[in-house]
Amino acid sequence: MSQFRPARRRVKVTPAESLRIVRELQELSQNELSKLCGIPQTTISAIENGRVRLGVERAKVLARALKCHPAVLVFPDWDEQSVA
Repeated sequence: MSQFRPARRRVKVTPAESLRIVRELQELSQNELSKLCGIPQTTISAIENGRVRLGVERAKVLARALKCHPAVLVFPDWDEQSVA
């Protein structure tokens, strides 16, 4: 296993892009996600397009609807190696 080295990150993902990626991976439209979480579709669109900040409270609500941890949305490019 020591013969392998970790892959380098080639793309930086923003929270807005992370929301879109997770939503699309679950094959949900913005309207469907809106119905699941109670956040208006227009707000989801604005977040995904970078016009409105995601924020921690919205991330919690969206993460619950998307069945993921809020950190997946808020800190999509977190790297445990950079903490050490």
